[in-house]
Amino acid sequence: MRFRRALFAFALCAGAPAATLAQDARQVEVGYEITFAGFKGFRVDFLAHFDGANYDVESHTFKEGLLKSVTMNYEGRNRAWGGFAPQGARPIAGSLSIVVGDKPRTWLAQYGAGGALQETHNPAWKPLPKQEIPEDKRLGSLDPLSGAMAVGMAGDAACDHNIPSNDGKRRIDIVLKKVGTESAAATGVAGVQGDVLVCELHTRRVAGEFDDAPEEAESKREEPMKLWLARFDQTPFRYPAKLEAHTGFGTIRGRLLYFRERPLTDQEAIAMRR
Repeated sequence: MRFRRALFAFALCAGAPAATLAQDARQVEVGYEITFAGFKGFRVDFLAHFDGANYDVESHTFKEGLLKSVTMNYEGRNRAWGGFAPQGARPIAGSLSIVVGDKPRTWLAQYGAGGALQETHNPAWKPLPKQEIPEDKRLGSLDPLSGAMAVGMAGDAACDHNIPSNDGKRRIDIVLKKVGTESAAATGVAGVQGDVLVCELHTRRVAGEFDDAPEEAESKREEPMKLWLARFDQTPFRYPAKLEAHTGFGTIRGRLLYFRERPLTDQEAIAMRR
């Protein structure tokens, strides 16, 4: 189990379902803390703007606490923008900015008809033949936040998805499976409205450049992560409320730090239309 899987889990639900379109233009801020064996590890902050049929969502992921002091620097930003259609989310583009150690890289994904993907890498990505992502695996794949917008449209069916995620160098499937529901009180998370979905999550490699050797079956190599999805507002949309994953070195836990929403200012609404 790696922290990257925990970050994917909280990135799954950064969007909003079609029901949000019936509401006034608004800003939503959500923050999470991920700990390892009781020590602070990562922060994940989301900032989303919704206006009519348009969305613009950003995430910021960074290390903190003990993990920051004893491991290599990591900071990631993901932005996704697009709109909504009767068939679901309509992503226009997504961008990633990642710094590992002292090496930054950016990736821009622009989406076309039929799942076509146009990419811009900086610096240029020059994978070995075995690390290339074939065209048929690139087709229909989405950056993490654009993938979140697509799955968020499912509402109460959010746990039953296979998300084709792409960060420019790695193409993986994020597999969710519903295992039950809990009451808001049993979850122990403040502000929850209604019942809470409980899901199992695991990742499956498809193609690309990975840091460690591939395993025959990743889902068997590690226990699935457990993810709770809850409502915090008057829309059907479910946000991650908490997560838990057991490893041989300790338990990874994620918890909600805050959920805030407010109407967009006139200036913010104008900026979204540009």
